Formats: sequence, C-alpha cells, structure tokens
Amino acid sequence: MKKLFLPILIIIKLLSVFPLSHGSAKLELSVYCPILYSYSLINFGNAWELNHSGYPIKSEFSQQSSAHQDTVLIEGYTQGTYYRILYYTLSTVFTKQEIEIFLTNFLQIASLWEENSLIAKVNRNEHPVLNEDFITIFNKAQEISEMTNGAFDITVGDLVNIWGFGISNRQEPTQIMIDSLLQYTGYRNIAIRNNRMIKKFPEIKIDFNAIAKGYSVDLMSRKLQDNGIDNFIVDIGGEIRTSGTKPDGSPWYVGIEKPSKDNSSDRTVQSIILLKDKSVATSGTYRKYYEENGVRYSHTIDPRTGYPVSHRLLSATVIADDCITADALATAFMVMGEKESMDFLKKYPQFEGYFIFIDDNDNLRISYTDGFKKLIVKE
Repeated sequence: MKKLFLPILIIIKLLSVFPLSHGSAKLELSVYCPILYSYSLINFGNAWELNHSGYPIKSEFSQQSSAHQDTVLIEGYTQGTYYRILYYTLSTVFTKQEIEIFLTNFLQIASLWEENSLIAKVNRNEHPVLNEDFITIFNKAQEISEMTNGAFDITVGDLVNIWGFGISNRQEPTQIMIDSLLQYTGYRNIAIRNNRMIKKFPEIKIDFNAIAKGYSVDLMSRKLQDNGIDNFIVDIGGEIRTSGTKPDGSPWYVGIEKPSKDNSSDRTVQSIILLKDKSVATSGTYRKYYEENGVRYSHTIDPRTGYPVSHRLLSATVIADDCITADALATAFMVMGEKESMDFLKKYPQFEGYFIFIDDNDNLRISYTDGFKKLIVKE
C-alpha cells in the first residue's frame, strides 16, 4: 500500500485524524483542539502518517474508496487559520480553486483584516449596503446576545483591540480606557434597517471573529449539499460540521482536547464523541493568551466588564444543528462560566454542552449535558 504524507498547517484549532481502538473497531478520529497547534494523522486505506508541521505539500487529494466512491480531501488556509474538507462522492468533485474562490469571497464580508470588507466599511461608518450573509451573521449574533444576556456581543471590537487580540497593536489598558469603551459596547446599540447598519454611537466597532468561521462552515456545507454531496466533514479553524457517514456506513468521530498547562504542551485527547448531521465548536482560554508581569490574559473578552475572562472554565464545547450557533455559544459560555452555562442549557435543551474546568481544589473536572453524554464513545 502506497503511503501518502500530507503536512498540515499547525495553527488555530487544527483538526487531526488518527486511529484509536474502540472494542474491535478502529475509529477515525477528528481531534478538535480549542485554540493552537496539533498533529495530523490521516487515514487513506491502511496508510497512516504522522505530521508535525508545515503547509500542505499536496492540498488536493482523491482516491477510490472501498465503497466505490471518490474520497476527496481539500485543504488550505483561510480567515487566519486552516481549512479542511473531506467528502465522498460518486461523480461531483469540487476543485481546490473553486473552494478558494468561495472562501475568499467570504473574507470580503466578515474579515476585519480585509480593508474593503463589509465589516471594515461598517466600522469606518461608510454605511455600505449589507448583503444577505452579513445580515444573517448579524441577526444570529443578536439572537445569541439576547439569549445569553449580553455574554456574547459583537460590539467588543475596540476592547478586543486594546487587549491585543484584534487588528490593532496592544495597548496598556487602564480602567479609564476600559470604561470609556464600555459606554460604546452593547448589542442593543446597533441594528440593521433597510440593509444598512445603524449605530447609536459612531465609535462602535463590531467584530465577527467569534461567529464568522462557524457561519463559513455552514455555507460550505450547504454548497456541498446543493451539489448532491451528503457525506462529508467540513472543518474551518476547528469549527466542524458533519453530514451522513463514511462509505462503509461508519459515523464521524470527534476528539476533544484535554487542556494543558501552557500553549507549548503536547496534545492529548480528553474525550471522543460521535457526531452525525450536527455541528460542534469549542472555545478555550489555555492556548490563545499572552502573559505580562506574571499575569495571563485570555483572548476571550467579557463584554460586560471589558476585561479578559479569568474564571476556572478552561474550555467549552457546544453541539448544535448549525455551526454558526455552536461557534457563538462556545464563546458565550467561556464568558458565562460552567455553572451559568449549564443553567442556560437546561433552559435551551436543543443544544448540548461539555465543559472542562478547575474545581476549588485545583483538580481538573468535566461536566456535560445528558444529551452530550450519550454521544461520548471514549473518555
């Protein structure tokens, strides 16, 4: 059997695939890492190869599967992170170029790093006409903000910037600075009317980073399904959506990373779940941060205080029907903490949650909803 080695970009929330034993079966596992770094092991037939770093040498791959369907893997770089799309098909095949065009067009909607994107123009108060995708992201963000009582809020743009996690250079935030920005923070201060953004204060800066990747996963999934592809896994920066099964009828499996002491530690798997026709997203504090004067600053900003979150919740994983919802809720839960998030999930049982946190005795603990427990195949 010829072995194929595919180096994969190591960056935010990298997906990994490798075999684990579960009874007599071998699982194909997608390791879902909340923030940074990973390894990649990809199964093509009986060939397994380990990868530690580097950009894909061959980012488009197709081979005949055992069920006489083409196995197609396309991967690359988008939105400041990697993407990977794996699907099975009898005839229809997307090229990498088509995928790249699709993802590049999305950047012109929601990327703060694209000077002429819609969101950049909104933040400069140029009053652009907003398209359907922008409005969909906005409406979902407002919905999640309302559901979480403001724990999720896209008006945190300037707060994210001054703490060093946005498009601007990090500053030395003072309470006066934070208070001055908090007066412009609040999801009720913005609205869309006649396809244009309305701001209560022109100083408001919005940020889609906690929701955009999830929506791009949904768009890519819809594109596959609209073209007759029903068996796939789409992963953009660790936001994942699955559909159908593999050719042999086996389901998709996703691994949740065990939190580590720092962002240079090796990855280990905490739990493995079965994911079928659902989306999953994880947010965490232990990979993406910086330290200054012995203090660790998380990239997750609490829009209610203006400060990075500092509680004992290390990661939150959410399962929902669509990835835009899972993405936004995972961020909201990192702001809310484990107890408040579990209370939320009792109120909204259509979502499932999984939390890794440190208890009062500094022990690593896990909690999850009953529905999530049913999806766990290995702990």
